[in-house]
Amino acid sequence: MGSIIVHVQNSAARLLTATVRYDNVTPVLRSLHWLPVSARIDLKIFKVLNGLGPLYLSEPLEPYIPNRNLRSSKKKLLVVPKYNLKTYGYRAFSHRAPTLWNALPDDFRQVDLLETFKSKLKTHLLRQFFN
Repeated sequence: MGSIIVHVQNSAARLLTATVRYDNVTPVLRSLHWLPVSARIDLKIFKVLNGLGPLYLSEPLEPYIPNRNLRSSKKKLLVVPKYNLKTYGYRAFSHRAPTLWNALPDDFRQVDLLETFKSKLKTHLLRQFFN
């Protein structure tokens, strides 16, 4: 399923820019400022983490609160659940969302304005995937 979506995105980018099928599509996506499908999925996860998604997805996410006063107390981290199944458990939303959130630079998690966060995040993801 995922490879079909990637194929559709690549075909659409090539169609819009009149690029030959055998040319590398990465520069085309970069010129269109289109995130790859995997980064778009991550972007949707971040929207849920900022209250823009269904409640049933954001309810199971818990903030990390250490037992004593640590430097990480002020970082707005989330608890990452542990799973026995490496294949399915680590692909679950309940694991992927906190892992992505905790991997962000500290200044991203401290932003209060949603528009500022979205702009910084998209720039961060574009740099991550195209550099």
